[in-house]
Amino acid sequence: MKKNRTEELLDLIGQLLAEDTEYPLEGTLLHAEVERASVGPSIFKNLGNHILYRDPDLDRLGDALLDLWYAQEGEKRWAEIEYIVRNGRFEATFVYPEEIDPDEEPLDRRTRIVARYFGDKPIVYPPWEEHDSFQL
Repeated sequence: MKKNRTEELLDLIGQLLAEDTEYPLEGTLLHAEVERASVGPSIFKNLGNHILYRDPDLDRLGDALLDLWYAQEGEKRWAEIEYIVRNGRFEATFVYPEEIDPDEEPLDRRTRIVARYFGDKPIVYPPWEEHDSFQL
């Protein structure tokens, strides 16, 4: 059976997530906000007693997510994707703008989504690198 473009891109996203061989693919959650020419992905790994944030490859993963967003048919476009890997399979949920509370802060929303998949565990972020700081 021939896959459609959306299926191909969802498979590609799974392959890109699997390239992080430092941690298992099982228990990986990708949450991304996507709109025209803009993508904000976050990757989380369920490591049992805590959740580990992993830095996404914005070039490759960002391009795949934008391609997926542009591959949508029709006028209605999703605004977020939740892509979870468990039991050796992936499940993708598309969230549309009207399903997002405009009063909820994006980081609070992301934390709530991670907790929905993995429970109320601490999220461990990498240390802030000096070159990541912003100059005002």
